[in-house]
Amino acid sequence: MGTYLNPDNEVFCKMVNSEIYVDKTGMLQYTNKVVNTMQGCLCVSRPRRFGKSMAAAMLAAYYSCGCDSEALFSPFAIAQSQDFKKYLNKYDTIFLNMQEFLSQSKDMEEMLALIQKSVLWELLEKYPGLRYFDTTNLARTMQDMYAATRRPFVIIIDEWDCIFREYKTEKAAQERYLDFLRNLIKDKGYIHLAYMTGILPIKKYGTHSALNMFDEFTMLEPGPLASYVGFTEREVEELCRRYAIDMEEVKNWYDGYSFETEPCVYSPRSVISCMRLGKIGNYWNQTESFEALQTYIDLNFDGLKDDILSMLAGERIPVNTGSFINDMATFRTEDDVLTLLIHLGYLAYDDVNKCVFIPNDEVRSEYVNAVSVSDWGEISKALKNSADTLAAIWDKRPALVAERIQEAHFETSHIQYNDENALSYTISLALYAARNFYTVHREWAGGKGFADLVFLPRKRFPEKPALVVELKWDQSAAGALEQIKRNEYCKSLSEYHGNLLLVGINYNKKTKEHECIIEENRK
Repeated sequence: MGTYLNPDNEVFCKMVNSEIYVDKTGMLQYTNKVVNTMQGCLCVSRPRRFGKSMAAAMLAAYYSCGCDSEALFSPFAIAQSQDFKKYLNKYDTIFLNMQEFLSQSKDMEEMLALIQKSVLWELLEKYPGLRYFDTTNLARTMQDMYAATRRPFVIIIDEWDCIFREYKTEKAAQERYLDFLRNLIKDKGYIHLAYMTGILPIKKYGTHSALNMFDEFTMLEPGPLASYVGFTEREVEELCRRYAIDMEEVKNWYDGYSFETEPCVYSPRSVISCMRLGKIGNYWNQTESFEALQTYIDLNFDGLKDDILSMLAGERIPVNTGSFINDMATFRTEDDVLTLLIHLGYLAYDDVNKCVFIPNDEVRSEYVNAVSVSDWGEISKALKNSADTLAAIWDKRPALVAERIQEAHFETSHIQYNDENALSYTISLALYAARNFYTVHREWAGGKGFADLVFLPRKRFPEKPALVVELKWDQSAAGALEQIKRNEYCKSLSEYHGNLLLVGINYNKKTKEHECIIEENRK
């Protein structure tokens, strides 16, 4: 066994022996299916925290002939496959973490030289005495070895795209790297399986991609690997039962990614942290600060700020993902920025309706952090003051509520402030802090109609009052309150009897001011 050639299974062993291990070995059934076929090159891109390196370590432990992993895999799903032993530890396996080589190099040429030297060191030690054309050329040496021994390779590349994250604007270095990978892998009989994983899909440049032999599985199109992107609903339900954690809370915080075959996909690292620590919270920012998001949402594209605000209010935004060229520096439209945020996990994608949205409360809190420190004028101020606005409702101080809503009032080219729908965006932002205590519903069906906004206390906060909010445009707050009573919106909220606040809000078009009336439920 070696460091790069035929690694052992120690990393995967640590994963299996951890307090929480969710069986994802079923993915090996797909990779076994494509071994030594024209579909044997896979590029899997996922956001941080979604188990990319764990999947790569699993593949290395399974295919590497440098270890014996039968006992390690036997308790898991792959052991039930008829091909389980056919490929188990049968391949000369090369495992490369590109971030490791990048951090040890000053430029691309030095990095590529280091990769070749490191792998060749171990290859030539294992297969000495063969006739080699050029022992400094990795691709030619692997070809000579295969010709002499007929032993094919599996190559696994983790963090394959780190070059495009570190050398964002250096096109020549990027192309040199892609050409190296193409020369190593494309149309090579000695490669039976090539598996690359990273955050970004394969970079496009010129009129073609240097790596067009790869099947890509992304956050836009995960294909048959959808159930291995993150944790599924069934897997999370099982963890919630084991750790006695409220499933509804976990869903609000960590669910939201959705694919055709897997409608509910959860952020794995966050779920595991929640279970181990026994606490719902934001674990996203433990691996990346919100400044990374701030960089992109502050880009000066028409409509981008407005769409971010709409999504904070719970809306979905149409997007064209086709123009994105898969790097982190070339942004020609707002759609390119939104598409990058899909790949980074900051947005979820609805493939049926071709739109994006903020997936869950954990990610939404990162947007709030980013907007709060950005130069977004009254919006930043409103988000910072949202806790005070919520407290003013609890304390039944309508004048202060109206004042805070006034501060959150915004006019944009995208969201014209001229109807109740636009007013609801403002209220959602002014009361953003309510999401810490409530599940928020727009157009709640109750009684004889639909309430504009209903805030239901989460199970952890039974002492908080439910809120029924009705909005009026250029009418009266008293009329909004009367509509709540007349249409019996509270009928479906019988469990909140005696712990319910009715809130009527109106915007006066002439005075350009908001008014508010708050009344405690008197059933």
